[in-house]
Amino acid sequence: MFNIAVAQSGGPTCAINASLVGVYREALKESSIDAVFGSVNGIEGIIQNHMINLKSMILSNDDMELLRQTPSTVLGSCRYKLPDWEEDEEVYKKIRDTLVQRNIGAFFYIGGNDSMDTVNKLSEYFKTINLDIKVIGIPKTIDNDLCITDHTPGFGSAAKYVATTMKEITRDSIVYSIPSVTIVEIMGRHAGWLTASSAVLHALGETAPHLVYVPEVKFSIEGFVRDVRQELSKHKAVIVAVSEGIEVPEGVQSGEVDNFGHKYLSGIGKYLEETVRKEIGCKVRSIELNVMQRCSSHLGSATDIAEAEMIGAEGVKCALAGVSGKVMVFKRISDMPYTVAVETADASKIANQEKFLPKKYINSAGNNIEAKALDYFLPLIQGELNLVMEHGVPKHFAIHESVLK
Repeated sequence: MFNIAVAQSGGPTCAINASLVGVYREALKESSIDAVFGSVNGIEGIIQNHMINLKSMILSNDDMELLRQTPSTVLGSCRYKLPDWEEDEEVYKKIRDTLVQRNIGAFFYIGGNDSMDTVNKLSEYFKTINLDIKVIGIPKTIDNDLCITDHTPGFGSAAKYVATTMKEITRDSIVYSIPSVTIVEIMGRHAGWLTASSAVLHALGETAPHLVYVPEVKFSIEGFVRDVRQELSKHKAVIVAVSEGIEVPEGVQSGEVDNFGHKYLSGIGKYLEETVRKEIGCKVRSIELNVMQRCSSHLGSATDIAEAEMIGAEGVKCALAGVSGKVMVFKRISDMPYTVAVETADASKIANQEKFLPKKYINSAGNNIEAKALDYFLPLIQGELNLVMEHGVPKHFAIHESVLK
């Protein structure tokens, strides 16, 4: 008998708890697994030996179903950059001591690019010291920018929220007779997957978004003003989708960075709003979707949540088969009917890498998305969750704050 540990890291999503459920539910099936420990605040919980036995928190199938529909990270998160063990082995010794003390035979880390760096480093360290603890990465990120995998859990729900909100914004924007421009700022640091997904509205006969700007294309403010003028000549209300990570002049964003050197991004929508007001002079507003796009479980994709649970469960199966240092990934078999398989990839090939929106998905003008991209996006946003409601709002699973302190 041995125990396992699971942790969540990076930015919240609608699906990260579903992957936790996948790990937990699969572990319950295995007679060789005793306790399932949840690490509080990602890898920091293991470093500090701050872990909770999930069997004392998740008491029934109803709890699992409620957790499955709950957005964000129920165990808390972190953005902790693990150093190379040759430079600072002390933190690795703390991790080793916690895992050995608690008889952990496998550790599952649910996260994005930076979390897979931790998976890679830990698995290599354990190999070096001949410690038989399996380390498996379970992917998640609304940015959809992990290499090798076809897509990431969390992205489909975020894309569904973005498209739905964009459609509602469109309905709101066309009610008046005067020309107007609405600029919608969408998350995406270096990769424009989420911003591009707003174009699924084109498959529904919508002309909006009329313009889409992603980080993969060099941005020109002069070109932007020209594009908006051109669209205003054709449409009374112009809707623009813009990624927060497009290149802008210095000073528009804060310039501050996190532990991984990533800039804190915000402000491009307001900057473009002011530009339109100055250069064109029509009615204009900007809307920053902000954290709503990653935690709006009331618009979660049933496909996304089901896949998130599935990939978590497959991670447990791999660890029990003796696999370590791997990340679980999706391989798309077909678009119609939509079919995927779960495979593994070396964590070293995913850690600190980024997958960008393919050029074939971007139009030649660099200001919109090609129709061929829709076959990729549409399957990921299908299906609605049968949410448990309480007093008119979705009910969420929560671990009491005192336990997480």
